[in-house]
Amino acid sequence: MNDLKDYNEELQKLFLEFCATDPELFVRVKNIVKVEYFSRKLANVAKFMLEHSEEYNALPTIEQIQATCGVELKKVDIDERHKNWFFDEFETFCRHKALELAIIQSADLLEKGDYGQVEDKIKHAVRIGLTKDLGTNYFIDPKARLLALKDNNGTVSTGWSALDHKLYGGFNKGELNIFAGQSGAGKSLFLQNLALNWANVGMNVIYFTFELSEELSSMRVDSMSTGVASNEIFKKIDDIDLMVRMQGQKSGKFQLKYMSSGATVNDLRSYLKEYEVQTGTKPDCICVDYLDLLMPISKRVSPSDLFIKDKYVSEELRNLAVEQQIVLTTASQLNRSSVEETEFDHSHIAGGLSKIQTADNVIGIQTSRAMRERGRYLIQLMKTRSSGGVGTKINLAFNIDTLRITDLTEQQLAEDDSMTTSNMASSIKKRTSTITPKKPENQGAQVAEKVEQVANLRSILKSKRHQYSSENDL
Repeated sequence: MNDLKDYNEELQKLFLEFCATDPELFVRVKNIVKVEYFSRKLANVAKFMLEHSEEYNALPTIEQIQATCGVELKKVDIDERHKNWFFDEFETFCRHKALELAIIQSADLLEKGDYGQVEDKIKHAVRIGLTKDLGTNYFIDPKARLLALKDNNGTVSTGWSALDHKLYGGFNKGELNIFAGQSGAGKSLFLQNLALNWANVGMNVIYFTFELSEELSSMRVDSMSTGVASNEIFKKIDDIDLMVRMQGQKSGKFQLKYMSSGATVNDLRSYLKEYEVQTGTKPDCICVDYLDLLMPISKRVSPSDLFIKDKYVSEELRNLAVEQQIVLTTASQLNRSSVEETEFDHSHIAGGLSKIQTADNVIGIQTSRAMRERGRYLIQLMKTRSSGGVGTKINLAFNIDTLRITDLTEQQLAEDDSMTTSNMASSIKKRTSTITPKKPENQGAQVAEKVEQVANLRSILKSKRHQYSSENDL
């Protein structure tokens, strides 16, 4: 078909005649029909057909159309081949008209610099089409369906087997994963460790940082990848240089990029395209540090409306993951009410709750100075869309010198089990202990003293009674 085909008024009229002749055709194309696609003369006909079908659940007759709109339509002879022609042509007609309208409406938006809205309108117009995919027939070939899910879901290990076990393998491509923690809890550390885990197994990783500089983030990763303590980095620059270069020869690409606060997902998308053009490599995983510092593509959203802002940003990030078929992980802040809590829930998320509703996996970071000095991090699965691990907690090992987060070793697991058992025994002992009253040191002397006091009291009462009787006799 010629993309520059002219959909003149005669051809538009023929489309309406096909719909008027066979109501089933109209039902199948109704979801993409808009009045604006037709010429001024035929727009009234399209509007009347749409409104009549909505109100009366039936198309108007040709006679009704002529009487109401003053346009005479004819019945046409239709067979199956004609129907296929109609579907192909009408779908292309609607797509072209939608694109024309999008271009016209974009003129004002371009003047205002609202390029995100322009892109959305163009994308929406290009995607217009008839529903042809009927979905999955559940009872037909379950084995092929499950194998396709296993092969195409793109599950990527996090590098922490304990977390992978709870997530049924790890994070999936096209999903939005969020690590949530209080200020200083280690959100960036988790994202940097995660990025390094992926790079070490040969994946191409891009780490967007909105807070720390590229240099500081890279120095942190130097400690993690070489095992050299952070305070020893500058003393061993030559050793670090050699170890990092050697590790890079057997790892995937690992790019760190600083983005200014207030950037949008379109800025990330533009960078990804430039990265792909310059390197010839498409990233497998992206870390965004972090979500709360991104702004929606639409500038009409007020930054003070956190629910709407976070809703748009999280949806746009997830759309980016689906569009690029990548694993996307980011971080978000927990609010002040979570400081004293040992169990996190959705109410502890800072800003808009909408980002939790959009996310596929949300992992809370629980930590304290004592835990970090003991070499531990505790994470809680606050939400998982494709596993049953919600609410469970996972202990991870943390090296306070190199900032590396890993699975617990067998010895560390045994130590934690021993400590847990000891704490439980101590707690049970406290709850079951009873307080017994202290016995007097000289119980016999105290009893004799009480007997003597009672005898004295009786003597006094007897004396008073005799005195009262004598006074009455007088």
